[in-house]
Amino acid sequence: MATIKELSKREDLLSGGHSLCAGCGASIAVRQVLLGVRGPVVCGSATGCLEVSTTSFPMTAWKTSFIHNAFENSAATMSGVEAAYQVLKRKGKIPADKRIKFVAFGGDGGTYDIGLQSLSGAMERGHDMVYVCYDNGAYMNTGIQRSGATPFGASTTTSPAGKAGQGKPQWRKDLTQIMAAHHIPYVAQASVSHWKDLVDKAEKAFAVEGPAFLNVLAPCPRGWRVPNDMTIEIAKLGVQTGFWPLYEIVDGEYKISFKPKELKPVVDFLKPQGRFKHLFKPGNEQLLETFQSEVTKSWEKLKKLAGVE
Repeated sequence: MATIKELSKREDLLSGGHSLCAGCGASIAVRQVLLGVRGPVVCGSATGCLEVSTTSFPMTAWKTSFIHNAFENSAATMSGVEAAYQVLKRKGKIPADKRIKFVAFGGDGGTYDIGLQSLSGAMERGHDMVYVCYDNGAYMNTGIQRSGATPFGASTTTSPAGKAGQGKPQWRKDLTQIMAAHHIPYVAQASVSHWKDLVDKAEKAFAVEGPAFLNVLAPCPRGWRVPNDMTIEIAKLGVQTGFWPLYEIVDGEYKISFKPKELKPVVDFLKPQGRFKHLFKPGNEQLLETFQSEVTKSWEKLKKLAGVE
């Protein structure tokens, strides 16, 4: 793994000057992921905060080749580009020893929900590409609507806390496990708060011959209702409480990347966020207990899969 001194010498492939919100976790995730690629890379991005805020015509923040995709087809587009690259190599129009990497970025709305079919197809067909989901837990670009990644109890504009309900009643999808079920060579869950871990996992993903998937926790201060300067702190609490465990699955083998001696209570992660403030009102104690119980159960299940105590 590269040291921070070595990483400081690598070019930042997403420049400043874009119009993402202050404290946005998406741009942090992209910059850390692209520090893990060596050599030429082609990036694609589904419609979302990242795409619309970094490619305002005629400008672009990307220092790579970049393809804009519709909401649902980032993985399909990049798999097609990768297939074309393989054909051109076979025809001798690209040198056989030239290696180009391909990466598709999508938010949780474009990945867990709208783009799941194209992502599943690309992974199942075995394209040599990396897919990165920057998970901020809702459709933030269009007004903070709930997505398949929105946590239980979170108040969004389509699952508002009030008299009719106490936020989203369903549990979030476990997309990392869904990707693992595709039996691809590399699957990992990471967070912008643990940059060494994320860059290391990105390096492994780009080194794979075949499909790789990274699910990255990327807080949205606006949607999570936290101050702009709390992005890294709240993401770290997500990891330390077990809400977002860091792990990887290499050829089917599980490995937990960060295992604290004891998890912090999940309320440490929930309480600073405005989207969960209703859970702390009198009468909602059971919802907090249910949330904690689910996190604990998932953590114990992961430890068993990884073969650790």
